Amino acid sequence: MFEFSFRKSSYSNPERECVEVATNIPHTIAIRDSKDPLGPILRLGPASWAAFNDAVAAGRFERG
Repeated sequence: MFEFSFRKSSYSNPERECVEVATNIPHTIAIRDSKDPLGPILRLGPASWAAFNDAVAAGRFERG
């Protein structure tokens, strides 16, 4: 079984909300909360990951 290798963005603020992403498993992008590394992991396929990134870039998750 593969093990995810998570990394944080260089833009992350370690004192605030942050996610970690792993892309080392073929056809899978894994996302987790950096403050809960033993917690749940969200697994996405490449198309879903691309759609998520597009939505973030478009500001669809901004609080308002």
